[in-house]
Amino acid sequence: MPMCSLHASTMIFLLYWIFSSIHLCASDNRLVPGKPISPGSTIISDDGTFALGFFSPSNPKKHYYVGIWYNNIPKFTVVWVANRAAPITVPSSAVFTLTRSSNLTLSDGNGHVLWTTMAKSRISISSPRNTKNISTEAMLDNTGNLILRSLADNAIIWQSFDHPTDTLLPGMNLRLSHNTHPLQRLISWKDIRDPSPGPFSYGADPNNLLQRFIWHGSVPHRRSPVWNNYLLIGKYMNNLNSTIYMAINHDSDEVYMSFGMPTGPFSVLIRMKITYLGKVNMLGWQSNISAWTTLYSEPVHDCNIYGYC
Repeated sequence: MPMCSLHASTMIFLLYWIFSSIHLCASDNRLVPGKPISPGSTIISDDGTFALGFFSPSNPKKHYYVGIWYNNIPKFTVVWVANRAAPITVPSSAVFTLTRSSNLTLSDGNGHVLWTTMAKSRISISSPRNTKNISTEAMLDNTGNLILRSLADNAIIWQSFDHPTDTLLPGMNLRLSHNTHPLQRLISWKDIRDPSPGPFSYGADPNNLLQRFIWHGSVPHRRSPVWNNYLLIGKYMNNLNSTIYMAINHDSDEVYMSFGMPTGPFSVLIRMKITYLGKVNMLGWQSNISAWTTLYSEPVHDCNIYGYC
C-alpha cells in the first residue's frame, strides 16, 4: 500500500475516533430510551458539578436510592432523591430508565416499579433501536436539575426542580402559591441516614403566602416575619467574599421563593436545606477546609420556635 494511502487511512481513523469520543463525552449527562443506568453507573452534568445515580446512605448498605449529589467535592452530599418512600432492597438488578412512554422509571430486579415521573406526554418513540427516532431525553443540567424534555420542540415534560426534597438550590423556585399547581415544601430526611420523608417541612403559610413556616407535621414550628410584596434580601458573607440574595417573587400565576449569588470568580457552591432536627440552614462549600459552612440558620434560638417563649 502506498505510504500516502496509509497516512490517509490512519488520519481518517483518528478523526473518526476523536469525533466518536466527543460524542460519547457529550452524552454523559443524558439518559435516552434503551440505555438505562444501574448501580455503579452515573450520568454527570456537563461541567462536572452534579452526578445522578444509585447511592446508599446507610452502613451497612441495606437500602438504595436514586439521587443527585455533588460530584466534584470530597464530602458526599445528596441534593435530591427520587424514591424517598420506596427504597431498593436488592440493588443488583435495579434499573433507572427513560421508557418509551417518555417517563423516567425506577424498577427493581423483579420488574416492580418503585418510582416513576408519571408525566403526561404527547410524545411517542417509534423505534427503540433507531436513535434518529428518539424524541425525548433526560438531561442532568449544570444547576443540578434533572430535565425530561421533548427533542421535537425542546419543551420540558418534567423536571426535578418541580419536585424538591429537602434541598433548595440556586435557580430553583419554591412555589408558595399557584393558580393551578399545589404549593411546594422542602421536606426533611427522617434522620441523617434515612432519606424517607421526615417530620419537618419548610414552606409558606397557607393563610399568608408572604410568611414562611417550618412545620413539625401539621404544627407550626417556626415562622418568619411577613414579607411585603416583592422582597429582596442581600447579605454579604465574609467567608465567601460574596453576597447571597433571597427573594419572594410574584408573576401572573404564582408566588415563589428563590435564592442565589452573583456568578463570577467568587461564586461557590451554596444550598438551603431543612434538617431532620427542624432547622433551615444556608450552607456554603469552603474548598480550603473541604467542608460545608453554615452561613445562616433558623430558628436561631429557642425563643424563635413557635409558641416557645
